[in-house]
Amino acid sequence: MRRLIIVGANGAGKTRFAARLASDHGSKAYCLSALRALYDRDYDDPSPSSLDSLYGRECASGLFRSDIRGAFERLIALLMHEEMLALMKRKFTAGGDGTDGESRPTRLDRTIAVWQELFPDNRILVEGGRMLIERRNSPGAYAASRLSAGESAVLFYIGALLYAPRKAMVMVDSPEMFMHPASMGALWNRLEQLRPDCTMVYTTHDLDFAASRGDATVVWVRGCEPEAGVWDYEVLPPDSGFGPEIYSAVIGARKPVLFIEGDGLHSIDSRLYPLVFRDFTVRSLGSCNKVIEAVRSFNDLTDFHHLAACGIVDRDRRDEREVGYLRSRRIMVPEVAEVENLLMIEDVVRAVAEAHGQSADHAFGAVRRSLLRLFGAELEKQALEHTRHRVKGIVEHRVDCRCSTIGELDAHIGRLRSIASARGIYDGLCGEFRRYLKTGDYASVLRVFNHKSMLLECRVPERCGLRRNDRRALPDAVLGLLAAGGPYAERIRTAIRAAFNFSDFTNQNLYNHENRHSKRNQEQ
Repeated sequence: MRRLIIVGANGAGKTRFAARLASDHGSKAYCLSALRALYDRDYDDPSPSSLDSLYGRECASGLFRSDIRGAFERLIALLMHEEMLALMKRKFTAGGDGTDGESRPTRLDRTIAVWQELFPDNRILVEGGRMLIERRNSPGAYAASRLSAGESAVLFYIGALLYAPRKAMVMVDSPEMFMHPASMGALWNRLEQLRPDCTMVYTTHDLDFAASRGDATVVWVRGCEPEAGVWDYEVLPPDSGFGPEIYSAVIGARKPVLFIEGDGLHSIDSRLYPLVFRDFTVRSLGSCNKVIEAVRSFNDLTDFHHLAACGIVDRDRRDEREVGYLRSRRIMVPEVAEVENLLMIEDVVRAVAEAHGQSADHAFGAVRRSLLRLFGAELEKQALEHTRHRVKGIVEHRVDCRCSTIGELDAHIGRLRSIASARGIYDGLCGEFRRYLKTGDYASVLRVFNHKSMLLECRVPERCGLRRNDRRALPDAVLGLLAAGGPYAERIRTAIRAAFNFSDFTNQNLYNHENRHSKRNQEQ
């Protein structure tokens, strides 16, 4: 048996089932979780074959620093250490020139080869004892720690698999996490080829991923009694597929569904929203139009499923009329212009600053002053962009008329000049934006200010005690706090949900949807 899939609804006990399986196989079990590797820096896997145990043994030898935390960072250290030893061996056995035609590729060599096969536009460089990433047609190289969550997860799985014991049972928790759905199957096919001697055991509630594993043995975990250590499970017959009962149990337990923008691999949306809206199944769809259409289509098909669906799109430059229309269609629109602005909400900045030993008052005060100053410098440009959006919306809406002749259409277009007065809209917006500056209305500025480099220009990472001039420092810090749980995570989660009027939205939309479905079922 090369592949085993453990599927089940959230709370059914599939993770405990996998843990028991790993325990029964002792040192042959080798557990991998990208979520823990990237975000749970305090977790140590005590099993003798784990990366953490291997790293601990190297530390005990005195060759490694003992303060490196997190499985991803430890993996990089192990790969670099092995590479250094191989270079020293080649140097002393090949006459000092560092070459040896008979030397075998190191784990780092193999990791780089597979990585560049999966990401042909990227290269991994090793310079001065550091692992660097270089993108095609982009100047300069950067540290591996600055990769996106999806790229980091792939790098982690490649390198970690190479450290698995021979003929190990590799236990992968949530293999779909951080992966793009379109490439997930091909990615795991390649990773399985990397260690053909191992048995891969996947724990997932993603039935699309499970179906992509072809001839895998599938265990459906229906439920468990944790105290007694007893599970209700079924080994599905080969080639039986997933019937309606399994879809209903697995997908139904993950209701409701939340469709979001972003590509599911690199975007902040796909990493942030699953940690904020934990009671939802979050799926990235790309553009806002796809999100809107998916929510409409999904909710139109409630006779075939009992799931409720909603979506999230950036506010961008939408006015209150547009926002109200979207919200009436179960599309959540935040009280900030774009997803990056969520990270600058006052309570988020305060929580991150306190978590990193900074004064919340001092940090937020400095950020607030910088944002207002930056918005003042960009005010007219922002007003012009908002004006373009509104004029475009007016024209698109008004030009959709029933004109029987070209003369009627021409006259109608002429009247649009008075209706869509760009100067009047622009002057009104400039006046509104200047009032925000005069009153120091920080929240309103976040609602209308689209500016991708805002985090760095306002020096938010530095003022929160993070790496300066690093565009990923603040997102990574917020994601890390959310993943770790605790008081800071709850403060950040509450602040971001409040930006969506989340409580009002769910009470008026999703719960009413579920009640209507339940009532319809009773009537039937």
